[in-house]
Amino acid sequence: MKIDGRSYRTIWPAADGWRVEIIDQTKLPHGFETVVLESEDQAAHAIRSMQVRGAPLIGATGAYGLALALHADPSDAGLAGAYDRLLATRPTAVNLRWALDDVRARVAGLKPAERAAAAYRRAAEICDDDVATCRAIGEHGLAVFRDIWERRGRPDRLNVLTHCNAGWLATVDWGTALAPIYLAHDSGVPVHVWVDETRPRNQGASITAFELGRHGVPHTVIADNVGGHLMQHGLVDVCIVGTDRTTATGDVCNKIGTYLKALAAHDNGVPFYVALPYTTIDWTLTDGIRQIEIEQRDPRELSHITGRTADGRLETVGILPEGSPAANWAFDVTPARYVTGLITERGVCPASREGLAGLYPDRAA
Repeated sequence: MKIDGRSYRTIWPAADGWRVEIIDQTKLPHGFETVVLESEDQAAHAIRSMQVRGAPLIGATGAYGLALALHADPSDAGLAGAYDRLLATRPTAVNLRWALDDVRARVAGLKPAERAAAAYRRAAEICDDDVATCRAIGEHGLAVFRDIWERRGRPDRLNVLTHCNAGWLATVDWGTALAPIYLAHDSGVPVHVWVDETRPRNQGASITAFELGRHGVPHTVIADNVGGHLMQHGLVDVCIVGTDRTTATGDVCNKIGTYLKALAAHDNGVPFYVALPYTTIDWTLTDGIRQIEIEQRDPRELSHITGRTADGRLETVGILPEGSPAANWAFDVTPARYVTGLITERGVCPASREGLAGLYPDRAA
């Protein structure tokens, strides 16, 4: 995707061939800055602090983090320690574990002197694969959007509701849930996006709106609790979200508040789709509510908010009464029965064991 005419991915090798650069997403939307990662510790901090975020991008950053660790210490102990430390940064997104497992398996049997180079190669391959995967998700999602638009008689506006950010900034490029929106817009389908603000970190208001605006996609930012009202009044044609972990039976874990959107969509007969790459499917889980670990983050994300003042300064202010405690669950689980379909790089399927196994017979086994 492009920022001010320059093409960017969210993570890429630096010019020296061993350091890694990222877009610092904690600065968006008020500033656009890049950061150079020189160590495993810095990669772990980037994941933990949400300088990088979104399940696919977290996985890619973990892969490069392991490469950075092996650049400094390619021993067996170095590999094992870096794997454990990076895995502990974010517990919910399964892509991180997948990427770390993949890179570790690729290098474990090599001589220590060969490991770092192999890890860098594999991290780059993971990034390239993510771009191709997200583009394919976009193509399949475009077909879904076009079908809904056609069946509605080609209205002047196809209203799409999103939650959180599942665009190119949550992946290496293109995105998952936003990829169909970009392709629909580019192909002439008149999409308009209702952008949930997505409290408490406001990834919708700050990141999704930033992305859509830079791409020229019509959109409107709304408070998190407006979606149900819009659906009741026929102002939402389709909902689409991403996911950080999907069970083998089709339950989806996504940013907190997704479950409530799915309930409202179900009550109002609005299609509710989830877009995801194969790396987000956890084939070991069958019950998302009971088996997925839900991350609890710093309550300060809920009790404080950062914005730009009238004179251009960035200020962080508290918004709760002094002494009031806060709890900050970061994700919730939407049961498969409320999901209209899963949009993957291999096609669209029902949110069920049979649906996923039909697309991924090689992995379901």
